[in-house]
Amino acid sequence: MKNFVLDGQTLTMNALNEMVFSEGKFSLSETATAKIKKSRDYIESRIKTGEVMYGVNTGFGAFSSVRISDSQIEQLQKNLIRSHSVGIGEPFTKPQSKAMMILRANTLARGHSGIRVDVVSKILEFLNNDVIPLIPSQGSVGASGDLAPLSHLALALIGEGEVWGNSLKGITPLELKAKEGLSLINGCQVMTAVGLLSLYEAVQLIKLADISGAMSLEGLRGSRKPFDPLIAETRPHVGEAKTAQNLLKIMGPQSEISESHAIGDHRVQDAYSLRCMPAVHGAVKMGIEYAVTVLETEANSSTDNPLVFADEGKILSCGNFHGMPVAHAMDFAGIVISSLASISHERISKFISTQMSELPPFLAPDGGLNSGHMIIQVASASLVSENKVLSHPASVDSMPTSAEKEDHVSMGTIAARKFSQIVKNAYNVVAMEFLSNTQALDMILPLKPAAGVLSAYNCIRKEVPYADVDRIFSKDVTKIHKLMMDGTIVRAVEKTVGELSV
Repeated sequence: MKNFVLDGQTLTMNALNEMVFSEGKFSLSETATAKIKKSRDYIESRIKTGEVMYGVNTGFGAFSSVRISDSQIEQLQKNLIRSHSVGIGEPFTKPQSKAMMILRANTLARGHSGIRVDVVSKILEFLNNDVIPLIPSQGSVGASGDLAPLSHLALALIGEGEVWGNSLKGITPLELKAKEGLSLINGCQVMTAVGLLSLYEAVQLIKLADISGAMSLEGLRGSRKPFDPLIAETRPHVGEAKTAQNLLKIMGPQSEISESHAIGDHRVQDAYSLRCMPAVHGAVKMGIEYAVTVLETEANSSTDNPLVFADEGKILSCGNFHGMPVAHAMDFAGIVISSLASISHERISKFISTQMSELPPFLAPDGGLNSGHMIIQVASASLVSENKVLSHPASVDSMPTSAEKEDHVSMGTIAARKFSQIVKNAYNVVAMEFLSNTQALDMILPLKPAAGVLSAYNCIRKEVPYADVDRIFSKDVTKIHKLMMDGTIVRAVEKTVGELSV
């Protein structure tokens, strides 16, 4: 069993994914523990002076001018969590909620929130006992933090909320002290958690799209010339060069298929969906890299209000809880993955057109009696169209809340939720492309593809046979999707050609 140490400084997308999906025990670093304690000691010293501090001895939002008596400070924090627990709709998945707890603990570990070590320890106790809050997925506007969903997280910590499995497993609920309720719900940990888990999947998808694109080029008997390294040197976008290199790795300099049409091919240039893969897939790589950078930064940031700076002797009201950096990154990531699904769909469309593929219409061996891949392309079109709708940026919208006090919000959680669905849709589109290009490769036998393509083909054919007659193709898509998600296809190709770049 692994030991995961949170320090508020070094959490990455890959580490978060491992923490969520593998067994391990969580703890705080010694440095983080000391910072948290110093921050709490400082804020308690300020409370004793009778100083008015937002969220400590005042109301919240538009009630910030209301002074709360010392005897009501703890009740204030309970009321905050109860009143703000207005999450709506279906719950986030258990892994998503677990990621939120990890990020919440990591943010508090930075020592700028003025809470007790006990608060973080309680979150870790929940994690170590696999007690994960049930958190509704709707209700956050992404400014002042993810208030509603994080309130449901906090509600579980104080013993009043729901958890997966409906049992606290003997854990004693947390008793909130001054400022601690506010510190638990200020921040963007919901949108960041959903975003980072989906970004991890997106990174894996990028490799899969390069593999599937290479297979489609072989199945459509396309040219390797557009991937010559000389071309990338003339337009030095990093993603473009990486994609061209990946494609040439997978396809090699030639194959039996490419040799068969090296002379006398009437086609001068391939369609954009083949020829422009370096430009399109490359832009996706750079877009996702940007989003990962933003969200990893957010995962290791202090997002409380006010923030406590014990060493400098300051407690500062601020807007670090505003989700706009994450919102913009999520919207952009959604756009680029939608683009990846769109170009994959166009390659599927080439296969069903005998004019473009020079293969039987709809890849059906006995067309008419069999419909072949007709509706595979239709289903793919549906997912791509849905992604276009989902790609409308949530961050361009804002709606004043809290009686105009919180007058500009990010809608970042909506952006993250949309992105998660876009990634899911894109996986299925690429799975459909795999289904079509393996069918096409069978139709041009005995000519064999390049080694990297062949390794992916063999991997798929172990689970999904050639379709000589119509069958329930959705089952094939599901099987391929599983091979994609568990890394089987990528491992098979990389074992043959070496590691692919993202």
